[in-house]
Amino acid sequence: MGSDKSTAGSEAGAPLAGARIGRVAAPIREQVLDVIRQGILDFQLRPGQRLIERELIEQLGVSRPTIREVLSRLVAEGLVTIQPQHGAIVAVLSPVEAEDIYEMRVPLEVLVMQRFVKRAGDEEIAELRRALVRIEEITEAGSETQTRLRAKDDFYQIVFEGARSPVLAQTLQTMQGRIRLLRATSLATAGRPEASLEEIRQLVDAIERRDLDAVAAAATAHVRNAAASALNQLAENEAEAARN
Repeated sequence: MGSDKSTAGSEAGAPLAGARIGRVAAPIREQVLDVIRQGILDFQLRPGQRLIERELIEQLGVSRPTIREVLSRLVAEGLVTIQPQHGAIVAVLSPVEAEDIYEMRVPLEVLVMQRFVKRAGDEEIAELRRALVRIEEITEAGSETQTRLRAKDDFYQIVFEGARSPVLAQTLQTMQGRIRLLRATSLATAGRPEASLEEIRQLVDAIERRDLDAVAAAATAHVRNAAASALNQLAENEAEAARN
């Protein structure tokens, strides 16, 4: 561990330095959790990158117990893994893990979309249409992946709230970090942002008609197509890593 000091600036994630911890009402641990989680989801902290406790303590200005508790929670969320002799690293999802996540996501996503159809009011459906328009604008502008991901997050947040099923929303949100990492992998493939946009259009059209069968078909197709793109990309990444 003697090399931590020389490598920490690149490995522990300098973008976290200066985060505004302790300046809002939320508990310190929750603020630190949000900062590190968002750093992972925004790829400021890259898959496979070491998370060195001392550097995180210095950057965020919090105690070692706080950092250790936060890292434990991120391990539980699947965003961080612990490796012998290396400590905490940002999780790297294998194709097998990704395939399992997508298989679990299909029935859950169908269910939450159908709950939204049954329980959301007309204004919430209109809000979902506005979120789709935002995704269209971002896609047509060729915006960076992180902007696309945030727009997709906003879309799903509307769905979670309109579905009015805290248990279902909580179940999906525990997977959401890993889903977001996979979504970024999928959107990085050629042509996927445009294909994804068309799938979401079909989904929103079905929701507006309140057609449960069409919603199920559109949600399933969207997840299956995203899975195919992400799994192909992960397989290519593994092959490239093996060659190097």
